Amino acid sequence: MKHRCSWVTDSKLYLEYHDNEWGEPVYDDETLFEFLILETFQAGLSWITILNKRENFRKAFDQFDYKKISKYPESKYESLLQDAGIVRNKLKIRSAISNAQLFMEVQHEFGSFSKFIWAYVDGKPIINQFKERKEVPATTPLSDKISKDLKKRGFKFVGSTVIYAYMQATGMVNDHAVDCFKHPN
Repeated sequence: MKHRCSWVTDSKLYLEYHDNEWGEPVYDDETLFEFLILETFQAGLSWITILNKRENFRKAFDQFDYKKISKYPESKYESLLQDAGIVRNKLKIRSAISNAQLFMEVQHEFGSFSKFIWAYVDGKPIINQFKERKEVPATTPLSDKISKDLKKRGFKFVGSTVIYAYMQATGMVNDHAVDCFKHPN
């Protein structure tokens, strides 16, 4: 039997997410945007809540197509507020639209969002050596810095805790426990 990080439950979604996504380096802008949206909606909620609604988010937000999202009219915003399949938070829905616009501004400035975000770690994941869940921080000086930089650019719901979770989800940091089969040792 594979040994996994202690936060993983026997939920099939959690197992698949842990084994196939969490901590895996993501360099394509489409997936980086998807995780940005999911992490911002997760703020204040449990990750399993978001995982359970992920397919609904995909449908509601046009497969996380940031070009489409950036042009959502007020009518689309209103329909998202009525969509029981997603987290119906007015500010988070608005931020998804404005963050899509800002995401594209970053792409224009840096060539891709990936180049921008991965430059913070010189293009390589930070591999941590945590033994227990309680050792894993909620924020780091680097997540503080990225959060500040994104906020200066106008991004919303990108506090340091959200950004650290984003870094974990996209593999910028690998926080698999050292005894987890996913830790690169």
